[in-house]
Amino acid sequence: MPTSPHEPAGGHAPSPPAEAAVLRPARPGDVAAVARIWGEGWVDAHLGHVPAALVAARTPTSFAERARDRVVDTIVAERHGAVVGFVMLDEDQVDHLYLDRAARGGGIGAALLDAAERTVIAAGHRRAWLAVATGNTGARRFYARQGWVDDGPFVHQAPVPGGSVAVDCHRFVSPRR
Repeated sequence: MPTSPHEPAGGHAPSPPAEAAVLRPARPGDVAAVARIWGEGWVDAHLGHVPAALVAARTPTSFAERARDRVVDTIVAERHGAVVGFVMLDEDQVDHLYLDRAARGGGIGAALLDAAERTVIAAGHRRAWLAVATGNTGARRFYARQGWVDDGPFVHQAPVPGGSVAVDCHRFVSPRR
């Protein structure tokens, strides 16, 4: 099992370089692929690191509904006509970044993160930020390698139907100012 949705899993060959992927705004036709990648990546990154109440709320249906609702906030990476990764933005927050398991380790995550940061800055924000579950050390290493700075622990209120669930996280901030 991979340590992060952004790093290769043991036994997977690295994917082709990021140049082989095209980044573009998501379209409604991308929802099924985004929901599948999101669900698989979320499990890989979060099981064992978040409260059971959040795990129970993150069903395949929840990923499909949220992917549909967030199309306008999403940038996808496409390779050979197939969506292989995505990043979602919420104002100055890089809200979600996930890759298809077969696409991890080839630079696509770094390209999506860079595109997200540039989009946040272009929208007039000083810098971008993101939350990483404290136990997700693979993702924390990935963001640090990209030059993002661990700004320390905080409690993130992850939205769920009817409220939120408190999740111990680390806040990372982008290197651009």
